[in-house]
Amino acid sequence: MNPIILYEDNDILAINKPAGMVVHFDGKTNERNLTDWVLENYPEAKEVGEPSRDIKGNIILRPGIVHRLDKDTSGVMLVAKTQKAFEFLKQQFQEHTINKIYHAFVLGEVKNDSDVIDRPIGRSNKDFRMWSAQRGARGELRDAITEYTVLKRTKDWSFVEARPKTGRTHQIRVHFKAIHHPIVADPLYAPKGSEILGFKRLALHAYSIEFALLDGTMKQVTAPYPEDFVLITTKLQN
Repeated sequence: MNPIILYEDNDILAINKPAGMVVHFDGKTNERNLTDWVLENYPEAKEVGEPSRDIKGNIILRPGIVHRLDKDTSGVMLVAKTQKAFEFLKQQFQEHTINKIYHAFVLGEVKNDSDVIDRPIGRSNKDFRMWSAQRGARGELRDAITEYTVLKRTKDWSFVEARPKTGRTHQIRVHFKAIHHPIVADPLYAPKGSEILGFKRLALHAYSIEFALLDGTMKQVTAPYPEDFVLITTKLQN
């Protein structure tokens, strides 16, 4: 499955990334990823951005990639088509002036209608793949803030809107785990058997993003729900 273009100009691309697609090559698997798609459709962006290195020290190209979504998170992502746009967007992310909204199903009944999760994030002491916002986190603890609003709740699950004010790895997943409401079907942070509501993947969708274009105009882009979210949210309306 390929990304769907939601917005495009000469410098910036906003796409709807499907769940199951990795953003860029990680040095471990050769599965098709977002950067493959970018290079196929925008070969002129090959040198845009900042390359990284894999675990063996090999250079990994990340054409136009300014930020990431986890493999099983669907939704809106920005891609820079020019180096000027890359630097411009990077600065906005660093200064936290880009507004992101995520929709997610989490386990359990979230009591507060809205709240702020203000918990620094460090490495988990249980699993090298995980991060933690709870006691016992190790390494450097980095500030992390997530605002949220409950859109619907039952005793078994809650449908929430999350607005991260920082951009830490796994931030929304880690923060909701820390308040004992991990995201439904999260293979890392939720208990086994959490695949309720029919989700076969992490029930997290990057719903919208608001950012400045190069001319200073503010632009908001919304990513329509994928099929699994459509099925569940439609049932909720009935």
